[in-house]
Amino acid sequence: MSDTTQTSPPSTSGGDNPRRRFFWRAAIVTVIAGLAAVIGTRAFAHGGGYCGWHRGGFMGASLDPATLDAHLDRALKHLYVEIDATDAQKQQLGPIVKAAAQDLLPVRARMHDARRQAVALLSQPHVDRDALEALRADQLKLAENASQRLTQALADVANVLTPEQRQQLAERINRRHGHRE
Repeated sequence: MSDTTQTSPPSTSGGDNPRRRFFWRAAIVTVIAGLAAVIGTRAFAHGGGYCGWHRGGFMGASLDPATLDAHLDRALKHLYVEIDATDAQKQQLGPIVKAAAQDLLPVRARMHDARRQAVALLSQPHVDRDALEALRADQLKLAENASQRLTQALADVANVLTPEQRQQLAERINRRHGHRE
């Protein structure tokens, strides 16, 4: 009898080689990251989409001040009917809403520019993380300023409305967004 142990011959495929496994895993991760970047870039580039306004919503198609004013006039007429606004309320609400919209119109343009910048940064051969971070920080400041202005306008509108009118609007918003009580 012989005391020999059988050992399998070394693999010629190199599958057990740690270096080869590392490169295969790196290749798979690179492909997945590339696909995610392409999908993310396309989603970021499309923006707009379904919002309340035609052709992509507030962030969609180009919007000049005259078009904005006409849209606001129509929206305010609907609001006045829904809340049964008095003439005095109409005189107060119109300027509040239109001033806020005019103040926020440049924000819209800056957000469009930021989206274009992000797409350009993400489509470069090498991603500039510092530039992306600076763009992100700038957009956060912009969003904070826009949020403050919108909150100011909402509070001003709320001061003009009666508690019953505010309740009517809250119920309508909840119905429209599916929050039935």
